[in-house]
Amino acid sequence: MKTQTTQGHNLKFNDPHSQREAEKYENPIPSREVILQLLEENGQPLDFVAITEALHLHDERDIDALKKRLRAMERDGQLLYNRRRQYVPIERTDLIAGRVIGHPDGFGFLKPDDGTPDLFLHAKQMHGLMHGDRALCSVRGLDPKGRREGAVVEVLERGTTQVVGRYFIEGNIGFVTPDNSRISQDILIPANAAGNAQPGQIVVAAIVEQPSKRAQPTGKIVEVLGDHMAPGMEIDVAIRSHQLPHEWSAEIHEEADRFGYEVPEADKVDKNREDLRDTPFVTIDGEDAKDFDDAVYCERDGNGWRLLVAIADVSHYVKANSAIGREATERGTSVYFPGKVIPMLPEILSNGLCSLNPHVDRLCMICDIQIGARGKLISYQFVEGIMHSAARLTYTDMAKIVVDRDMAARRQHPQELCEHLDDLYSLYHVLRKARDRRGAIDFETSETRIVFDAERKIEAIVPTVRNDAHKLIEECMILANVCAATYLSKYKIPALHRAHKRPSPEKLADVRQFLAGLALTLDGGDEPTPADYTKLLNNLGDRPDKHLIQTVLLRSMSQAVYSPDSDGHFGLAQTHYAHFTSPIRRYPDLLVHRAIRHLVRGGKVSEYQYSHKDMVALGEHCSMTERRADDATRDVTAWLKCEYMQAHVGETFSGVIAGVTGFGLFVELKDIYVEGLIHITALTSDYYHFDAARHQLTGENSGRIYRLGDTLNVTVARVDLDERKIDFVLAKTDSDDADSSKKPRGKKPASKSRKPASKPRAKKPKAEPDSTGSQTATKKPRKKKPQA
Repeated sequence: MKTQTTQGHNLKFNDPHSQREAEKYENPIPSREVILQLLEENGQPLDFVAITEALHLHDERDIDALKKRLRAMERDGQLLYNRRRQYVPIERTDLIAGRVIGHPDGFGFLKPDDGTPDLFLHAKQMHGLMHGDRALCSVRGLDPKGRREGAVVEVLERGTTQVVGRYFIEGNIGFVTPDNSRISQDILIPANAAGNAQPGQIVVAAIVEQPSKRAQPTGKIVEVLGDHMAPGMEIDVAIRSHQLPHEWSAEIHEEADRFGYEVPEADKVDKNREDLRDTPFVTIDGEDAKDFDDAVYCERDGNGWRLLVAIADVSHYVKANSAIGREATERGTSVYFPGKVIPMLPEILSNGLCSLNPHVDRLCMICDIQIGARGKLISYQFVEGIMHSAARLTYTDMAKIVVDRDMAARRQHPQELCEHLDDLYSLYHVLRKARDRRGAIDFETSETRIVFDAERKIEAIVPTVRNDAHKLIEECMILANVCAATYLSKYKIPALHRAHKRPSPEKLADVRQFLAGLALTLDGGDEPTPADYTKLLNNLGDRPDKHLIQTVLLRSMSQAVYSPDSDGHFGLAQTHYAHFTSPIRRYPDLLVHRAIRHLVRGGKVSEYQYSHKDMVALGEHCSMTERRADDATRDVTAWLKCEYMQAHVGETFSGVIAGVTGFGLFVELKDIYVEGLIHITALTSDYYHFDAARHQLTGENSGRIYRLGDTLNVTVARVDLDERKIDFVLAKTDSDDADSSKKPRGKKPASKSRKPASKPRAKKPKAEPDSTGSQTATKKPRKKKPQA
């Protein structure tokens, strides 16, 4: 042990990370790196006493800090605490640490921290786990599908502390069925832990005992949200199910109350700010917008244009170490539900002091851009400014003024302002042509909006129509985002970029195989450019399968993420791209503003408050909060659409096949934009084979093909609000057509002993997709009596 103490003494005083530790902690101790180095050099596990002696730690505060650090290293999957009460580096154990992703059918996956392929976790391995847990697993071999299969060695950290779901009582046993389908275990609720909850109500249950290999999780009801079909319940459920921060603490209320509703005079005369209150900026947003992040001004400048993009100066008010700043970090983004918003910032900032409301002074960050006659970016500069919006226009207003040149609409504004808007519209046409030359990919996608009545019942689901005013603002924001990313890259300051990588080789191979079957090709070899995609889309003309081809190409795209590395944006065909234009509702934009302000005020990159490592962590966090918000809004929309369709069971609609899987067809209804499943067992009498490359199901005997993009008539058979699922069957006309289709020559008839696919089976076959969460064939078992 004497040798270890000497070694530890050297380690402690030669810790290369000692300065970092001193800056972060009042009582710094040897860093994680030093602890791992100590264990590595010893060549054998060490217990706690041995580690403290080796690191020469004797003070009680040091020992307590070491205990906390070792526990944190266990949670993070760096150390294993074995049965002999010794610490072992994970890297020496051939074990894999990662996050558990649950599946509705009971199995799951471990997503490794090191980015290696996921481990499949059998349902038996999932008995002691819940979705979101962190675990340590060994690789036990390959499953029948060739996937690496894992065995749980230890649960590092529990990711679920409470669930939201429906409360039931069966056989004197109470339980909560989680709303989150990735949590397959019901939560047992003892009789004395049910509070005043009534069977069938939606409740929040805190987990008292986590699951084990032999026992289900138990909990207690801490909140009753209300009855199952109560208006607005779907949002309350989504907020809690996805653990969205939605309440402001007393500290945040106190901090927010210090802000007024007007910009203080001292800020208006700040020497760092350029006074642009005489410049007639306008905001152009949707009819129901309340927070205005951006305003624009444009004028002819010789043979080109000068474009000013003013963005709300949120970073002036929201500091990183403030209560509001910490909460904004945690939230990551505003969440926009149908009819309700969970804002990233308190309302006094989001709708008040930061919002670029008309006819009031507001602080802003200006991107001043010079653009050439052909849309080329000539130069740009960033300045802190103060502005006074001349008008708040909707997209409809703008289209009337500059596209329709409606004289009544133009007379509502000064002539000079209308002339600037005309300049802006002419700039849009130039930017649009430059976009086309660049080869940016334009997919024709349709978005919808839910219209409610006075009682918050769905009145209609309508498409969102994009006019030239939408596209105009989009081009201006893209240009400002490019300038921001280019500026940050030039100075190599740690910041978040919006990274959109080219499609993976696997997805490209699938796309090329699909296109080959249609006598089409995608140029570019192993590394196609956005222009190659655009060329293919432009060559489709009026082909009847154009929608199908576009859908397949869109699904081949990678997901955009936030990263400190400037990898460019593949879809927009931009080398540099960052989110700069929406700091009221997106935290990455706020971080970009902080970096720009640091540079504009002459700060050195070495003195910036964030490091590259900080940005890696913040990028992962912001990408997660973005996905979390998308998942929550998707759940709410699915709930509302199911509720709407309950009144249409038995009715027939025309729809388009929006997805093809081995277990059936997902069909989106025309006009009302609702999606449901025709299970393979509901198809007409035949044996259907799934062709993943061609996105189609083919009947073995009839030769009938159901392909992505095909039109069908379907009847609504069933709506399950709890599961957010709608089941369709083929309408009688389509079913008759399929039955009467001729059997192709040369096909061997099916054996008489086999049952046709149209005969319903007792259970739908289980699908085992990967951890990305592709849709499954089975309905999650509900309301089963749990084990006592």
